[in-house]
Amino acid sequence: MSGFVVTGTDTEIGKTVFAAALAGALGASYWKPVQAGLDDGSDAARVAALAGLPPERVLPEAYRLATPCSPHRAAEIDGVEIDPARLALPQVRPLVVEGAGGALVPLTRTLLHADMFARWRLPVVLVARTGLGTINHSLLSIEALRARGVAIHGVAFVGEPVEDSEATIAAIGGVRRLGRLPRLDPLTPETLAVAFAAQFDLADFA
Repeated sequence: MSGFVVTGTDTEIGKTVFAAALAGALGASYWKPVQAGLDDGSDAARVAALAGLPPERVLPEAYRLATPCSPHRAAEIDGVEIDPARLALPQVRPLVVEGAGGALVPLTRTLLHADMFARWRLPVVLVARTGLGTINHSLLSIEALRARGVAIHGVAFVGEPVEDSEATIAAIGGVRRLGRLPRLDPLTPETLAVAFAAQFDLADFA
């Protein structure tokens, strides 16, 4: 296993929490190439805390943008031009890379996250919520990734169990259902590690 890209079907669905759990379970380094929005802290800091990663395993972002919106627009507001050359994968393995938002979120006016995933050539874990609307969002994301030749490692669900929706996405999308991470209260490094170990098979990420 050299690494995974973690992307989502939407924003605020638990993608960062899943990325933290995966990085911690694999003993991997974590990298979020573009952080858009800093008022609530960075995702890298949150992952470091939840995964218990030492500082050297949390790689610095290529871009830290102040405005919490799509990276292409946040960069424009900040007067920054995102250079795809700066988004080359760090030569660190194993590595968990987290995208911003969903697969088709723009990095620039001409470059989507999914386009970058295709260049990186790492398998993608698609994080999907279990609530209403997830079948459509998930299948659209799967089609968009496949259209660009991106390898989909599987789908990780977040939320309360909804067996039919999860099974339907896996069957119609032709993807592996990796497991489901429940919403945790409290969310701590300990509760996250226990939940991931109970709901996911680490061998699926080998």
